[in-house]
Amino acid sequence: MNTVRPFRQPSRGGPPQKGQKFQKPQQPARASAPPPATARALAQRAIFLILERHLPLEDTLSEATGWTKLAPRDRAFTRLLVATVLRRLGQIDDILGKLVQKMPEGRDAYVRQILRVAAAQLLFLDTPPHAAVDEAIKMTRGAGLKAMVNAVLRKVATQRQELLRAQDVGRLNLPDWLWRSWCDAYGEDKTRAIVRAHTFEPPMDLTLRDPAAAPIWAERLKGRMLPNGSIRLAKPRLVPSLEGFAQGVWWVQDAAASFPAQLLGDVRGKQVIDLAAAPGGKTLQLAAAGAHVTALDQSRERLERLFENLERMRLSADIDVGDARYYRPKEPVDAVLLDTPCSATGTARRHPDVIWNKTPAAVASLTQLQDALLKNAAAMVKPGGTLVYACCSLQPEEGPKRVEAFLRRHSAWQRQRVRASEIPGTAEFITPEGDMRTLPCQWAESGGIDGFYIARLVHRGGA
Repeated sequence: MNTVRPFRQPSRGGPPQKGQKFQKPQQPARASAPPPATARALAQRAIFLILERHLPLEDTLSEATGWTKLAPRDRAFTRLLVATVLRRLGQIDDILGKLVQKMPEGRDAYVRQILRVAAAQLLFLDTPPHAAVDEAIKMTRGAGLKAMVNAVLRKVATQRQELLRAQDVGRLNLPDWLWRSWCDAYGEDKTRAIVRAHTFEPPMDLTLRDPAAAPIWAERLKGRMLPNGSIRLAKPRLVPSLEGFAQGVWWVQDAAASFPAQLLGDVRGKQVIDLAAAPGGKTLQLAAAGAHVTALDQSRERLERLFENLERMRLSADIDVGDARYYRPKEPVDAVLLDTPCSATGTARRHPDVIWNKTPAAVASLTQLQDALLKNAAAMVKPGGTLVYACCSLQPEEGPKRVEAFLRRHSAWQRQRVRASEIPGTAEFITPEGDMRTLPCQWAESGGIDGFYIARLVHRGGA
């Protein structure tokens, strides 16, 4: 069974205060909800909340009125609609901008989302024109607006090929600041390849509790083994219904997200801290490999999911709630894995909202947090121990620049270069400095990979 340690939940802006035992949060009582909305209506509402209120995609769907009452097939369709609009937003708005003389504003601004959802269906999802157009008209209020929606969408349907051929897909589907950032870091060709990778629904990767069983489970699940040992399913599936889920055989984890824990090497019997641990894929890896793991996260709700995953996998870890800027173990440990909070721009294949909701100011703010986390994580490691720093961001200022700044300030630490032989199939990810950098356009022949930066550091001793 899992050992549950006391909370170390800091007061706002200060060091940890005396806490309380970990408990699963009680769910608040819900008022009776109105009848569930249609998939298209939920998609339109979600897009509004994402683009206008800057809420995360998963929150807008899971907390939407009527979401839980949708059939699984309708939920999947809703998610597909929202993701398609976000992945192709630049193209969609470019086309609508050419066909709409003046976009409705004020209380009629909702029509923009109706047009976006219907255009996504007509341009990219092969929805029969009559179905997409008729549904859009039904959801529009007022004769004048209905006529406008009808006229615009019929032009989209009849001029589809011509409109798409005239577009610069790579440039349109990325905000200006990210275009400049990625072109500076990776060059224009790779930037275009990254954006192209974002336009496709990503596959689903699984990590096995017992890596030796991967060939067996790849065959059972009709997937394929990736070079690093992950199993890749061509399309996302309903996770709880898959064979092996209830038995704790595997968990969902993008292949790139499995690399940081693997770079700690043989952790059997070692004391390892997983900082910012939830939802827990790396904690599960470390526990399955025989480490004595302490999993720390600031979110009780996210740790609830980690706790449930540990129970399902029949694995053990100490679970602490607290702020990793202040947390300290009773004594230094063998290794720390810091998967730092970041802009998450490397995960846009799965979370296309991040492309439109992140800003340079947000990234600048996150770098200050990352420096603080990295400094405190290093203080937890004994001499001779290892610290792996990882982030799922494509922004250099959140990855290599943070590590370089840390090494300039801390002479007791040095890089430990990653070798291609450590994780099969990863030679193309190793940078000249010896770190790892994955890009969504890599492993393209098998469906791509999330964008990650990973550095491995060793404590040499001394100040």
